[in-house]
Amino acid sequence: MHSARLLIAALLLAVGLTAHAQDNPKVQVETNMGKFVIELDAGRAPLTVANFLEYVRAGFYSGTLFHRVIANFVAQGGGFDEKYQPKPVRASIPNESGNGLSNRRGTVGLARSGDPHSGNSEFYLNIADNAGLDPQPSRWGYAVFGRVTQGMDVVDDIGQVATGEAGPLEKDAPLKPVIIIRIVEVK
Repeated sequence: MHSARLLIAALLLAVGLTAHAQDNPKVQVETNMGKFVIELDAGRAPLTVANFLEYVRAGFYSGTLFHRVIANFVAQGGGFDEKYQPKPVRASIPNESGNGLSNRRGTVGLARSGDPHSGNSEFYLNIADNAGLDPQPSRWGYAVFGRVTQGMDVVDDIGQVATGEAGPLEKDAPLKPVIIIRIVEVK
């Protein structure tokens, strides 16, 4: 009888987790190197997901760059156009890095400056496990708000592009631009 209750509880939990996963919005990121899909975790990062989806729905990301790529670390984009000009952004949002999601390979996080509450449009793809970006008792971390569910091979390809000084930004800029053609919501 006890094992039957455990089995029923496990099945109910699995059904609940599956239903929860189906409620999470998904977006497809189309780049000049291929496409990948991100499942957003609206339950754990509601402010960050709402912010990201506002930018997606406005078409903000069309024609932006992955302007910073560091092999075996991250690929960052969503803030600069193809001429390395910053795009106008909305107000920054509160940091949700304490949401229990970790910066693991394939997850997506909200980029920010040194100010923990400075995240707005820029995001990054974790190409490797980067637990050092997670919050610590003495400091804020970087908020994870989704994970790549399809096309991780494209993300890996982006993470291996040759980089150097390109545009006025950084030494880690792709020498051949990696362009976000568009990001759209998918079912």
